[in-house]
Amino acid sequence: MVEHLARLTTGVPGLDAILGGGFVEGASYIVQGSPGAGKTILSNQIAFSQAAGGHPVLYVTLLAETHDRLFQSLSTLSYFDNMALGDKIKYVSVFQCLRDEGLDSVVKLIREETQRQSAKLLVFDGLLNARDRAETELDVKTFVAAIQSQAAFVGCTVLFLTSTRLQESNPEHTMVDGVLDLSDELIGERAFRRLQVRKSRGSAALGGFHQFVINDDGVTVFPRLEAFLPAPSIHNPPSSARIQTGVSGFDQLTGGGLPEGSVTILMGPPGSGKTSLGLTFFSLASASQPALYFSFFETPERLLMQAAAFGLKIKPLISSGAAEIIWNPLTENIMDKLAHQLLDAVKLSGVRRLVIDGISGFERAAVTPGRLVEFFASLTNELRALNVTTIMTWEVRNLFGNAGTSPLPDISALLDNLIVIRTEKKDSTTKQLISVLKLRNSAFSPSDFELKFLASGLSIASVDESGTSQIEEG
Repeated sequence: MVEHLARLTTGVPGLDAILGGGFVEGASYIVQGSPGAGKTILSNQIAFSQAAGGHPVLYVTLLAETHDRLFQSLSTLSYFDNMALGDKIKYVSVFQCLRDEGLDSVVKLIREETQRQSAKLLVFDGLLNARDRAETELDVKTFVAAIQSQAAFVGCTVLFLTSTRLQESNPEHTMVDGVLDLSDELIGERAFRRLQVRKSRGSAALGGFHQFVINDDGVTVFPRLEAFLPAPSIHNPPSSARIQTGVSGFDQLTGGGLPEGSVTILMGPPGSGKTSLGLTFFSLASASQPALYFSFFETPERLLMQAAAFGLKIKPLISSGAAEIIWNPLTENIMDKLAHQLLDAVKLSGVRRLVIDGISGFERAAVTPGRLVEFFASLTNELRALNVTTIMTWEVRNLFGNAGTSPLPDISALLDNLIVIRTEKKDSTTKQLISVLKLRNSAFSPSDFELKFLASGLSIASVDESGTSQIEEG
């Protein structure tokens, strides 16, 4: 029988998922990184979370400065609770003790305080300073072992903070149960914060890098999607039902609508009607089929104005809670943050209709473009498992003639349905032609059809050999 170890939850969004449920109770961890990487904010966020849950915390520092400066910085964060200081969280400086009396006296002081506090969590900020005070590697081992022994005696989890990246051969690494590495890096002109679990003894952890942010709420970590969801979170058998798009003639073209729970890519040049088609599909939201419009290019106000021009009444749907628009400006985004935001919104509202207007927004947010295929595989598999019928728009550059090949063919292979809009110019007339290139488990017409923009909305017209169009009755 597999034994499940008791966990100390961190209270840091996303971190427990990476750690496999949190820190192992009674274990010891090194949290390392360069100055400014976020170690102090992270450790205090964990400490205040424990205190809020009624668990005493001992926070030991080797700082030469007073704790007042630390509290002044922490006071700008939402998790800081001044009432917890001295009662639920006790801050103790051992700088003078280390300077005057050495490591043995520091161990003695920590032993007394952990017993007095009955601490559930011990944070030791300044492992590098203690290491510099040691004369030999054996002294370092003895010091770390003494703190671990005392913590184990009172059932306390230990976090050792250090402002340097220790080598894996250092005695600290060999003695602790886990190592968390925080980094703040420049890639091009953008700064990225990343977390890696370099060691996790007796506990499965999500490997590799995971990005995080620091804001007024402290640290939020975004588990790398393909590691977090290597397989769908639930199992749902595929459905044979059809979901209507609301575009006149289009559902007849696709055999009754899009397959329920499928993922459709809608490719076309700028201004070809991708957003309009997505809004039409979105406008059929209801209490039984909640809808989400996930946009990168257009603000909610502009989308509502465009919808109103086609007679689509979306505002009442938003007011009733049947529909929601989320806009992420196409500036500096984090790909995994976007994915978790999207999936959280889908699960919260039970979304059944989803429009992702501009999947290039994910592509541009990728730090390492080489993982896009795995990322989209994880995202689309989860959306199918949640039985969400999804339309994703994908902008191509060529305005006229054939649509050409997919910008990212490996990703398009992951999708169920592929629909292309292209612009055709003949003499002085320009028109949009729409065609179905791929439709999951369905028969469809591969012919070109004209996409017409009418006052009553979008409509599909068949194109005969003479080039004339006939509106399909929807």
